[in-house]
Amino acid sequence: MTRRNMALLANLLAFALTGGFAVSASPGAAAALSPGIERGESQVADASYELGTGDKVRVIVFGEQDLGGDFQIDDGGFIRLPLIGQVKATGLSPRELETRIAAALGDGYLNQPRVSVEVTDYRPFYIVGEVNKPGQYAYVNDMTALNAVALGGGYTVKASDTSLYIRREGAKEEQRFAADATTKIHPGDVVRVPPTAFWAAITFAGPLSAIISTRWYLPQPPQ
Repeated sequence: MTRRNMALLANLLAFALTGGFAVSASPGAAAALSPGIERGESQVADASYELGTGDKVRVIVFGEQDLGGDFQIDDGGFIRLPLIGQVKATGLSPRELETRIAAALGDGYLNQPRVSVEVTDYRPFYIVGEVNKPGQYAYVNDMTALNAVALGGGYTVKASDTSLYIRREGAKEEQRFAADATTKIHPGDVVRVPPTAFWAAITFAGPLSAIISTRWYLPQPPQ
């Protein structure tokens, strides 16, 4: 194991001890929650977190147990609730969704309803490129670039460990970021770890040299 991958492993262990998780690259892999929190209890979402397709939320309507439950945001961006039906959830924070549900319930159904919305499972992120185990992984709040690379099995020998590229969910182009703890990963992100300039040049030179060699040995037309 290389020194940088040992550092990543140490970072991942620290992440696990302070609320991290262990997952496989298979779709739907479940996260192990923070110590002291039983599996199935909500993870605390950042106040600025925007809900999106694939997120799972728990809705509690106080005093009305039958009106709440666990729901997954569908491909259209909605959750379907008892009594009030479809409610648009994508693009909202959990607090904003609480307000929207309470308003719908208060419109002819309940008197001053009190609603709580918690994120129970975040939509996954993806890591590709020069990592040993590229794939889809479950997201946990406050994830950094270092955590993402560690989950991806650490760097390959070809990887650049100074920067990486992220395409945020909904964006058309990726952007370059520092490969350190200051770079935050969001649910739905596609993280790409590039090769070093040396390995990129070798990769480019391989097909180019093959083309040159082929042309060199092709029969030359008569003069």
